Amino acid sequence: MTRSTLLKILSKHAYLLFITLIIPVAIRHLEVNLQKSIGHLNHHLHHNASAIAAIFVSISTVTAALYFVTRIVGPKKVYLIDFACYNHDPSSSISRDKVYKKLMSTALTPESLAFTNRVLDRSGVGGSTFIHGWEDFPPESTFSSARQEAELVISGAVDDLFKKTRAHPRDIGVVIVNNSAFNPVPSLSAMIVNRYKLRQDVLSYSLGGMGCSAGIIAIDLAKRLLQVRRNCHALIVSLECPTAGYYLGNDRSKLVSMCLFRMGGAAVLLSNRSSDRRISKYQLKHTLRTHLGADNDAYNCVVQEPDNDGKVGFTLSKTLMAVAGEALKVNITALGPLVLPISQQLIFVATLIARNVFKMKGIKPFVPNFKLAFEHFCVHAGGKGVLDQVEKNLELTEWDMEPSRMTLYRYSNTSSSSLWYELAYAEAKGRIKKGDRVWQIGFGSGFKCGSGVWTALRTIDPDHEDNPWTNIIHDFPVNDLTRN
Repeated sequence: MTRSTLLKILSKHAYLLFITLIIPVAIRHLEVNLQKSIGHLNHHLHHNASAIAAIFVSISTVTAALYFVTRIVGPKKVYLIDFACYNHDPSSSISRDKVYKKLMSTALTPESLAFTNRVLDRSGVGGSTFIHGWEDFPPESTFSSARQEAELVISGAVDDLFKKTRAHPRDIGVVIVNNSAFNPVPSLSAMIVNRYKLRQDVLSYSLGGMGCSAGIIAIDLAKRLLQVRRNCHALIVSLECPTAGYYLGNDRSKLVSMCLFRMGGAAVLLSNRSSDRRISKYQLKHTLRTHLGADNDAYNCVVQEPDNDGKVGFTLSKTLMAVAGEALKVNITALGPLVLPISQQLIFVATLIARNVFKMKGIKPFVPNFKLAFEHFCVHAGGKGVLDQVEKNLELTEWDMEPSRMTLYRYSNTSSSSLWYELAYAEAKGRIKKGDRVWQIGFGSGFKCGSGVWTALRTIDPDHEDNPWTNIIHDFPVNDLTRN
C-alpha cells in the first residue's frame, strides 16, 4: 500500500481515532462532575421555573424551524417504487449445442471453436441461453438487429414497469438509458421519449461505452438530478445489445466476451415525492463510484478494438481480475465508514496502522464483515471468475452469492441489468424483509466499480410479484455448477 493511499484512508477514518481518545476523558469528566451537576440542576429548577419554560419554548421553536428547513432545502430522499426486468420470449432460447453448430458455419477456426467450448464449460452459464435473432445467426446487419433488440427489450421492460406501478408517462421528468455497445441516432433515450410521448421538458440522457457498471452510474445520476427537480419521477433503463458487437474472428481475448454477453434489460422507477414512500419497495441510501482510469493497466483491461483482420471486438486483458479486485478494494474502503458498525471500523483502522505504520508483519489484513451491514448482495454476474473473486474477498457464503450465480446460470452476462435480475431472484425467493439492506456491486470498463445501497421499506411477498423468475423459481438453485 502506497504512502498516499494510507494517508487517504487514515484521513477518512480520523474521526474514529478522535472518538477513541476523547471517550475515556469524557467518561472521567462525567464521573467527577455528575453529582455536582445534579445539585445545581435541582436548585435552578426550583428558582428559575419561568426562565426554563421560556428556554424550552425557544428550543422547540428552533427545532421546528430546523426540521422545516431540512425538509425543504435538505437532501431529498429517493425511493424505488418498483422495477421490471425484461422477460425473455421462450422462442429466443437456444441450447449450447445449437450455438456451437451456428459458430461452425462461421470463419472461426477449429482451435477457436474448441476455445469457445472450454470458455462456456467453465463460465458458470447453463445449458441454454437467450440470443436475439439466433435463427439468422450471424445476422447480415448487426446494426439493424441491434436496433430491433433494443426496441424489444426497452418496450418489454418499460411496458411491464408502467403496468406494475400504474405510473403515467407524463409524470416522468428524467429519463436515463445506459447501453455500452449500441448508441444509435436518435439516441435510445429519445426512442423512449417518442414511444411513450413524454413531456417536452423531460431531462433525457443516454450513457454509452461505460461498461457493466453503468447501471449504478445511472442510479447515481438520477439521484443527483432528483435533488434539484421537485416532485419528480425518474425512469432508468439498463440494457445491452450483444448483437451490436458479435465478434467472429480468431483473437481469443475477444472471443471470451462473445461467449458470455447475452440479451437482457431492466427498467427502474425512482421518485423524490415523500407521498410515494408508502407505495415504494426500497429507499436509496448510498451510491458510491470508484474510477481507476488514471492507471493505464486499469484503463486498457477492457477495450473495444479491431483485430489484425479488422474485425472489431471487446478485448479482455489477463489483468482484468486483478484490476477488478483493486477497484473493489478501493470502493469498499470508501463505503465502509458509511455502512459498517463502529466496532468494525475501529478494528480496520487499528489493523491498518499496525501493518503500515508500525510494520507489524504478524498481523493479517482485516476484512470487515459486511454481513453486519447488509442482508443481501447483488454482485454483477460478469462471469464465474468475477463472482468467485468477490465471494472470496468479502468472505461471503453460497447463500449470499446464490442470486448472482443463478442469474449468470440462467441469463448469462446481461451487463448492467444483471443486478436487477439478481434482486428479482431474491424477491421471488421471498428473501426480502422490511428493513433489509441490499448492496448492489457493479464493475465496468474504464475501469470502474460502483456500489448502490438500498433499504427495503416493506416485506416483499413473492406471491404478489410478477418477474422473470416467478414461474421457474422452484427449479433454483441448481447444483451442477462447476466451481473449479
